[in-house]
Amino acid sequence: MSNSTDTLLLIAPGCPHCQSVLNSLSTLVKNGDIGRLEVVNISIYPEIATEVGTRSVPWIRIGKYELSGNYTAGELKSWVEKAASDVAGKAYIRELLEQQQLDKAIDYIGNDSTHLTELLELMQDEDSSLSVKFGIGAIFEALESTEALLQAVPELGKLTQHEKPSLRADAAYYLGLSHSPAAKPWLTRLKDDPQQDVREIAEEALEALESKS
Repeated sequence: MSNSTDTLLLIAPGCPHCQSVLNSLSTLVKNGDIGRLEVVNISIYPEIATEVGTRSVPWIRIGKYELSGNYTAGELKSWVEKAASDVAGKAYIRELLEQQQLDKAIDYIGNDSTHLTELLELMQDEDSSLSVKFGIGAIFEALESTEALLQAVPELGKLTQHEKPSLRADAAYYLGLSHSPAAKPWLTRLKDDPQQDVREIAEEALEALESKS
């Protein structure tokens, strides 16, 4: 029987951070924060690393969230708490993008379109770093014309009315990537937007929609 805090840790000989991560996770087990901790040495079981798709250690899976690298005891405890409450979606996408794990972020959203709502929430965070902002754009581009992006058209449409011009512009661009006729009314309204760059992006998005119709 498993629960949301069950944890898998992959380690290897010579890893400079594996021991500290192992110690921190072991403490969380002793304190009752983690229900079960499985530790695998990938020098003995390399197929486990292949199975989870990693070449680096320490690699950690807490519930459904996968992390790699050196995390402090406090950071690990925070992720355990997030996994237990299952409210870490937006934070997890941010973490993946900050760690330059774009492919994993795309898979996370592509495998479950409900996570696109979390991406839309992250899109509106004003304190996001440039790497996160660029990553958000790359995810939307990877989702071009997919069913997931089609389902996001109404929410993106609402963002075309946001007070912040940069968000209106981003929403217009992503609506163009949807290839959905339902995006046209939202984009048409932006042809009268007070910001020139928003108007231009909306026009380009409308042209993209016309070319796909």
